[in-house]
Amino acid sequence: MGLEVESRSSDSPYIERVWRSTSSGGLDRMTSVAITCGELVVWEHRGQVSVAVRGPETKASAAPVPEDATFFGITFSPGSWMPHLPFHRLVDRYADLPDATRRSFSLKGSTWRLPDYDNAEAFVRRLAREDVLDRDPVVAAVLRGESPGLSERTVQRRFVAATGLTRVAIRQIERARRAAVLIQEGTPIPDVIDRLGYFDQPHLARSLTRYIGRTATRLGDGDPVEPLSLLYKT
Repeated sequence: MGLEVESRSSDSPYIERVWRSTSSGGLDRMTSVAITCGELVVWEHRGQVSVAVRGPETKASAAPVPEDATFFGITFSPGSWMPHLPFHRLVDRYADLPDATRRSFSLKGSTWRLPDYDNAEAFVRRLAREDVLDRDPVVAAVLRGESPGLSERTVQRRFVAATGLTRVAIRQIERARRAAVLIQEGTPIPDVIDRLGYFDQPHLARSLTRYIGRTATRLGDGDPVEPLSLLYKT
């Protein structure tokens, strides 16, 4: 009962994660945690198929979970974006894609076969080949700690263009997500604070509340009544 979630990593430079989930009775809503990447999301409920492109989310929020629905998503990697649907216009928002059926949907004026959990990479390769999806390598390089040889102003501009977020915002969200994963794994709070560079426990608490929607205690105990959206090690 509730929400069953499965996810996997990908060897595609355009994909951060591929996931799918199924809802059943006994669950009305979930907590959608902050995320720094855009996503393509497909869901079906009562025979109705919907497809949307979601932008980054800068804070945790409650999300309804319809009963007996299926969901599938491709989370794009940092720096991957759709120029005709720029993520800086979709921060904390989403864009519905038209003409969705169980077989296809419309994107940038063309009809596309609906992707699934097993062929996400082939689908994304076609997106890139047909210039629907682009990727800024500077963003990925900077997030890996590399120096791109560009001015700070240029780097910041490219971050906002590709992700809709500043570099500082991305680091804050990713740090909170890592903290949540560590706490769920049983890592002591002082170790989380020290490992991730928080000032103190109140600093960690504010970050978790804003980006994850949970206190450290609730993360450690779990919450089957209102589960979290996908969290994973980065």
